[in-house]
Amino acid sequence: MCRSIKPLRLPDRPATEQEIHEAALQFVRKVSGYRKPSRVNQEAFDAAVRDISNSTQKLLNSLSGEKVSR
Repeated sequence: MCRSIKPLRLPDRPATEQEIHEAALQFVRKVSGYRKPSRVNQEAFDAAVRDISNSTQKLLNSLSGEKVSR
């Protein structure tokens, strides 16, 4: 899909909330085809980033057993 998305589950430290958000934003941009959505689509775009961030945080927490650092 996109080679520039970096791995978030690193052995030396947990992913930060910011790293998770940035990865989710990059994913939504890639899937939607928009770098910046129109005003009409902004709410859907932002909701998708939130949903993916939350799902990613749950996944990483279940894999490592640790909370995301803040």
